[in-house]
Amino acid sequence: MTQSMSIVDQLRARFGEAVLAVQPVCDGIPTLWVAAARVIDVLGHLKNGVDKPYKMLWDLTAIDERTRINRAGQPKSDFTVVYHLMSFERNEDIRIKVPLEGEYPSVPTLCGVWPNANWYEREVFDMFGIRFDGHPCLRRILMPPTWVGHPLRKEHPARATEMPPYTLPDDKMDREHEALRFVPEEWGMKRQSGDTEYMFLNLGPHHPGTHGIIRFLLQLDGEEIVDSVLDIGYHHRGAEKMGERQSWHSYIPYTDRIDYVAGVLNNLAYVQSVEKMAGIQVPARAQVIRVMLSEVFRIISHCVWYGTFAQDLGAMSPVLYLFNDREKAFTIIEAICGGRMHPSWFRIGGVAHDLPNGWQKLVKDFIDYMPARLASYDKAVMRNGILKKRTIGIGKFSTEEALDWGITGPGLRATGMGWDARKARPYSGYENFDFEVPVFYNGDVYDRARVRAEEMRQSVRIIEQCLKNMPEGPYKSDHPLACPPAKENTMRDIETLINHFLGVSWGPVIPAGEACCPIEGAKGYYGYYLVSDGCTMSYRTRIRTGSFPHLQMVPLISRGHLVADMLAIVAGVDFVLADLDR
Repeated sequence: MTQSMSIVDQLRARFGEAVLAVQPVCDGIPTLWVAAARVIDVLGHLKNGVDKPYKMLWDLTAIDERTRINRAGQPKSDFTVVYHLMSFERNEDIRIKVPLEGEYPSVPTLCGVWPNANWYEREVFDMFGIRFDGHPCLRRILMPPTWVGHPLRKEHPARATEMPPYTLPDDKMDREHEALRFVPEEWGMKRQSGDTEYMFLNLGPHHPGTHGIIRFLLQLDGEEIVDSVLDIGYHHRGAEKMGERQSWHSYIPYTDRIDYVAGVLNNLAYVQSVEKMAGIQVPARAQVIRVMLSEVFRIISHCVWYGTFAQDLGAMSPVLYLFNDREKAFTIIEAICGGRMHPSWFRIGGVAHDLPNGWQKLVKDFIDYMPARLASYDKAVMRNGILKKRTIGIGKFSTEEALDWGITGPGLRATGMGWDARKARPYSGYENFDFEVPVFYNGDVYDRARVRAEEMRQSVRIIEQCLKNMPEGPYKSDHPLACPPAKENTMRDIETLINHFLGVSWGPVIPAGEACCPIEGAKGYYGYYLVSDGCTMSYRTRIRTGSFPHLQMVPLISRGHLVADMLAIVAGVDFVLADLDR
């Protein structure tokens, strides 16, 4: 805390009146309001000018403040731009907020300080209409180019029932197709150099190697990639907008659909932020159950990656075996949760139900089964000579580049930096578990694969410890915001009955505040930044995922490689389209 206060004092001393206010928040992250005219100076100083600097721009988003009520002590603003920075040396974060006034305000671009600000600023422009002066290519990123309005502004409708029925007449279809026409100059590309006329190739949006609808636009000199841009947003479903219309409880099933192969890991990132704002303590048994199910889903997610990674590089058998192993893991999930891919099983304050009879045998059979399977995949995939030749030295980046581009999870650990939130910032009782953080050093596709393969073994270790050390006790907090009153009490007085009725029908009223309690997900460090206005639903729901920054780096790490290498690079990212587009 002393270190956190010192950085606040340093910024106040250096930038004086440019620091407008210090805001207390539920998650304890130092949160400062800074004048728009000086924000680039402040952020640049935090990255390069302080001891143990904040090297990573972890997130950049915005809030439409115009209908918010509980803003005591905060500067006046119609919109707020929010920057979330991370210092790995301090193991601390800082949040910088910029108040903006007017219908369509602007703020200077941060692209000159952090290259990964590019996509984040385009997203804020797309969703809120806030302009970033000096941005190299400020165009929509998630919505179609023809979209009218900015969806995360409060006046934009949140439901289809609030809009006219959708139609697609022929003339509109023609306009939509024309808007998607690729014009290289609009993306900052040249058609030719002094002695070369470049070819432009669409990889996707429909291509087996993209695992969904995403479009890679490659600028080629022969078979060599000179440059590339990504056209994303085809899977955008308005997940953040949905979070601002659903009650705190009823939004949990929507979170499963973000990283849709990682199941309850999404639930955990969300409910932890709600619990922090509500002041809810989760019982020990519920914490260990959460850890066990999270690690089962980490293995499930890595099984999907492992099999499709090998398949993209020409090995057809591993995907069949790994999907069979995934089914064995789903047997555990289905027996405990009742669902498979999207069990929506974590709850605010704990989990939905206690563990069923016989869960121990299912888990024991699985952890006895997996080690030999993983050893066989090492031989079939990781030691395969062809695969090694196609991945070693391909798509390399350094730790410094990873920090600049917001890379976390296996991508960061493959560069030699062994930062894992489960160890560095333990949550849900991870500090009580014995496991290793796999680290490799080449920063290429092969080492990113090695990290994930070894993580599966470590997840088996954690699950085994959950099996052997599962505590007794309740599976859910008895906090009134997490659990309805006991039924016998509702028969005694009308106030308790009303409380029960409102809690079930409307959901809990979470106190006004802000919190973001990220987790180590299967694809990186991601979390939900939630703002409560003291209501039954979130005022602002921001989902920071791993796929978004990781794919943004693909043009950099593919430059100079061949077209065939592009599939290896994309496969090595391990992304999910719904995680990217939300």
